[in-house]
Amino acid sequence: MTTAVPTAEITEGTVVFTDIVGFTEYTALRGDEEALGLLAAQERLVQEVLPPEARIVKELGDGLLLWFPDACQALEATLRLQERFEEESSESMLPLWVRVGMHSGRQTRRGDDLVGHDVNVASRVVDVAGPGEVLLSDATLAQIDDRLPDVAFEELGPVVMKGLPDPVRLYRAMRAA
Repeated sequence: MTTAVPTAEITEGTVVFTDIVGFTEYTALRGDEEALGLLAAQERLVQEVLPPEARIVKELGDGLLLWFPDACQALEATLRLQERFEEESSESMLPLWVRVGMHSGRQTRRGDDLVGHDVNVASRVVDVAGPGEVLLSDATLAQIDDRLPDVAFEELGPVVMKGLPDPVRLYRAMRAA
């Protein structure tokens, strides 16, 4: 019996990875039921903030892989998400400390999934981010240009990341004061 191989097509957009910081320890200390509550809160907030053109590609344990057709949409949504995570943490005492990494470029869409070098870069960017941070690559910043005047960027410099042959210039995004 042969299995059908999903067709692959090239798409362009911005890939965003989220990761709940400290989730493994939280699960060990509080149990699976409370951990599931934390995941449910994250998913609810993402669904509230995600624009219609964007999508949740897949859940990755305590993280998500998101796709946006536009880098500005991706950054606006993730900054809003961080605000909502902080509000939820304060109100419900849930430790929704989420780090976010994004990279723009070309992805290969295989069925509902996304694969390829630019997806891999985004997954490495999130690993560099700290709790509550939104980090983006120079490729994403180039697409944003000056279209978001209420957002400030702090250059972190070129960062060497596991499995990537060249350093990637990263920036921390935050609301301008």
